[in-house]
Amino acid sequence: MFNYKEAFSRNIGWVTQEEQERLKNCRVAVGGLGGVGGDHSIVCARMGIGHFHISDLDDYDLANFNRQAGASMATIGKPKSEVMENTLRGINPEAEVKNFSEGVNDDNLEAFLDGVDVYIDSLDIFALDIRRKVFQRCYEKGIPCITAAPMGMGTAMLVFMPGQMSFEEYFCMQDPKPTDTDEQKQRIFEDNIMRFVIGVSPSVQQRHYLVERSSVNFFKKKVPSTCMGISLAAGVLCTNVLKLLLNRGEVICAPHGLHFDAYRNKLIKTWRPGGNKNPLQKIMFWRLKKLLEQA
Repeated sequence: MFNYKEAFSRNIGWVTQEEQERLKNCRVAVGGLGGVGGDHSIVCARMGIGHFHISDLDDYDLANFNRQAGASMATIGKPKSEVMENTLRGINPEAEVKNFSEGVNDDNLEAFLDGVDVYIDSLDIFALDIRRKVFQRCYEKGIPCITAAPMGMGTAMLVFMPGQMSFEEYFCMQDPKPTDTDEQKQRIFEDNIMRFVIGVSPSVQQRHYLVERSSVNFFKKKVPSTCMGISLAAGVLCTNVLKLLLNRGEVICAPHGLHFDAYRNKLIKTWRPGGNKNPLQKIMFWRLKKLLEQA
């Protein structure tokens, strides 16, 4: 017989009984259930959070085995959202889990964010259009947003709080013109991916030990990732989700960021006033662009 208090009793001490009850009644939305999304969801469930909106439209395959919590021989070909829904219900049978199995899109965005206390961004790195829409709608609805990306063997975190610097103000994404050619649109897309990477990770620590530059190909939508980066991201992100939900002290938010790299044994706190318009960011953009062009 499942008993919520007993199941999450080992949280007590780091949270109070009253705070644990609050977590039970909190609602988080997790956009994307691949690498970081799967781990984020599971850690939130083990924190005792009781309400989830989850979304993903992909199925598991062999290429997911090195980093994704739900990937195994038993789940190949199965929808990620279905597997993760069952996983969350297995951890907490009392949890309310709303499964947006078609992914987040224009038609279900309002329902996906309805009643949500915190939005956890774990969409695919290349899903820029819908990511921008989700962040903008969260900003309009006053929902805190948090993203912690696996960067090599580390993680970089950004938080966007209501009434403060927005996603669009920070990342300064460019939009193609109607008259642009397909090639120009593709270049803008690739540049926006780089803006996202250096925005989340202004220090770009992971560049120091990238041994196969050809593994990064934005045109082919290909980037490497490790399970260590995923696990670190979940720990950093979910700790700050707890702080946001329980109002437990300062949370670093944009234009401030945090990047811990376990490979380099280095923690860097970043501050980029103006976001990607900052001169340091412009320099990093062109350095990264040159680095990738040499691959």
